[in-house]
Amino acid sequence: MTNQYENNLFTIKYRVETLKKRYAQERQLSRIPVMIEGEFKTLSPGGQNVLIEKIISEFAPRFTPGGKLIYVGDTDDKFAHFNEAALLDLGVTVDSHGKMPDVIIHYLKNNWLVLIEAVTSHGPINPKRKKELETIFANTKIPLVMVTTFLSRKAIVEYLAEIAWETDVWVAEDATHLIHFNGEYLLQTYKVDKSDTEQT
Repeated sequence: MTNQYENNLFTIKYRVETLKKRYAQERQLSRIPVMIEGEFKTLSPGGQNVLIEKIISEFAPRFTPGGKLIYVGDTDDKFAHFNEAALLDLGVTVDSHGKMPDVIIHYLKNNWLVLIEAVTSHGPINPKRKKELETIFANTKIPLVMVTTFLSRKAIVEYLAEIAWETDVWVAEDATHLIHFNGEYLLQTYKVDKSDTEQT
């Protein structure tokens, strides 16, 4: 082995290690920050995690205010946050191999367990998935509410025909509204803000 060969080998190893560190730092910087129960955490970049961050920061405080975040999935880490004791208190034991929803919230005010799917690459809560979730959470002591979430209205189009009845849909770009796929009311009125009509 010549000195030149050893020098070249050292240089290659050094460059590889430097690149690894740089990419690791860049990946760390691009992680998505979230606040869960007063604790700062980060989700891996990409996948459905951009939408999951919006569920935590926008959907949860608006539609489940004061709710307890029990579970948050992560593209890289299946259990980014998991309060297993809280789920056990509700009568649910989850198999680690079971297909969990992306986010679980215990909405304390109404005592509901809200199961949320973030759709970016995987599908919505369709009838088959609804049945799966009902089976996974069959022993829960409280009612289940199932919500499929999308980043945009445009993203719904591909999955519209699949969405199960008796579930809800939330779109991040229209964060103040929910779409109800349910049959509790066949027709209902909505209050009209007169100030809006006067301005038009």
